[in-house]
Amino acid sequence: MIKKILIVEDEPDIRELLSIHVKDLPAEVVKTDSGNQGLNYASTHVFDAIILDIMLPDVSGIDILKTLRAQNNQTPILMLTAKSEELDIILGLELGADDYLTKPFSIKELIARIKALLRRAEKQQDAQHTERSFEELSIDYKKCLVELASERIALTAKEYELLKLLSQHPGRSFSRKELLNKVWAYDFGGYEHTVNSHINRLRNKIEPDPENPKFILTAWGIGYRFNDQLVIA
Repeated sequence: MIKKILIVEDEPDIRELLSIHVKDLPAEVVKTDSGNQGLNYASTHVFDAIILDIMLPDVSGIDILKTLRAQNNQTPILMLTAKSEELDIILGLELGADDYLTKPFSIKELIARIKALLRRAEKQQDAQHTERSFEELSIDYKKCLVELASERIALTAKEYELLKLLSQHPGRSFSRKELLNKVWAYDFGGYEHTVNSHINRLRNKIEPDPENPKFILTAWGIGYRFNDQLVIA
């Protein structure tokens, strides 16, 4: 599946170089030179990894990292630093950065580090999310089983993939384009009705009242999110 990676770097040449090579993973790249915009992207969209420069013109990478971890956003983060920023490196790692590279760096090394972060994140996710219950809704990710009030719910493969993706990231809003990309591997806006129809069918199967959903909520102006106000076990 194509990964989605956020690049927050204010130096144009480095940002473009990173973008070109990260796309070859393969990955969809979102890039910005603004720390505030990067923080907004990371807070409202799901990424598989973030490449984050420490020195940014508006807000520091350290502050972005601190805010994301305070939001319980555990997206793998690779910090980019200058040689003179050793204390920032130590602080970043203590605050929850996953790795760092010092400028100037080798593109081959950066790609190797990103791949390692992605592999580690996948293993952690598999280990942590084998089974979850959201009140009366129970999902066994290992066996691909869904139960509502102890009764088995029959889902199609795409319905299950949608539910799995949303439920593993409670509270995170996914745009229809993101869902198309991650579940169907489509990248075409014209197919967004596919997401809507699958969400409607999924709601009809798992929601006690599909007209007033409690599990899969509409994120107005964005797409859909899984209710993070439910009791999670």
